[in-house]
Amino acid sequence: MELRQLEYFVAVAADLNFSRAAQRIHVVQSAVSASVARLEKELGVALFDRSKRQIVLTPPGEVFLQHAREVIHTAQRARASVADYRDQLTGTVTLGTLMSWGGLNLAAVLEEFRRVHPLVTVQLRQSPTGSAGHLEAIADGKMDLALVSLPSSPSRLVVVRELMHEPMVFVCEASHPLARRGHVRLADLDGQDFIQFPRGWGIRQRLDAGFAEAGVRPVSAYEVADYAIAAELMRHRLAATVLPINAAKRFPDLRAVALSPPMTWTLYLASAESQTGAVRALVETITRYVES
Repeated sequence: MELRQLEYFVAVAADLNFSRAAQRIHVVQSAVSASVARLEKELGVALFDRSKRQIVLTPPGEVFLQHAREVIHTAQRARASVADYRDQLTGTVTLGTLMSWGGLNLAAVLEEFRRVHPLVTVQLRQSPTGSAGHLEAIADGKMDLALVSLPSSPSRLVVVRELMHEPMVFVCEASHPLARRGHVRLADLDGQDFIQFPRGWGIRQRLDAGFAEAGVRPVSAYEVADYAIAAELMRHRLAATVLPINAAKRFPDLRAVALSPPMTWTLYLASAESQTGAVRALVETITRYVES
């Protein structure tokens, strides 16, 4: 039984005439007659009494008419329920994220994106190897975009654009010898117990380059892949570290001291050269939040 058969049957029942019904619904009469006949054969009953000059509904036809109308109305409501979603983007976007998004309110970005594109699923992923892992995943086709803190990718298939930057600060517990300084030089960290991050992280590469340029060798007392864990180690006066300023603000009980000379942490958006419509839409939303 098809919806079209029910619609033809209801049309004939309204006019009690095959010719007029066919004309009203813009279908040739033979198609309407054949459709109703197939429906009657499938049901095993006659829906119309054709023995008289004016056809009439049979008792089974009158009962069936009520249900046929209900089915058609239900189908119409079902169509209407998705009308607002016509021409909407669909699909899944995989977005790599970091421990810190800097000044970008990613949650607000995703809230707006879901409201505007409700049929697109955004999957957030983190990598133990940080930005380097995200860039590799995009190059391999395993990820669509990623927030990273590395300025470039070894693969030509990955496009990296700068979103924003912010200062980095020295972070420690209040009793640390450097906690009351007006600023901290990288040279002041020579021989100090220091919390490092995995080598694939952008902040690790930035710090390693800075230490090498300053000829400084802090003691890598701990290596962690979570800012919250680093903060807990600092609270117990085990070591200190350097964080982007927005990440440091998440731990107001710790001291944050400016670096001299200043060091900058930069947030980039990495994506594959070839993008789906859903990926482009998310890129546009992220970019708009950065520029606003």
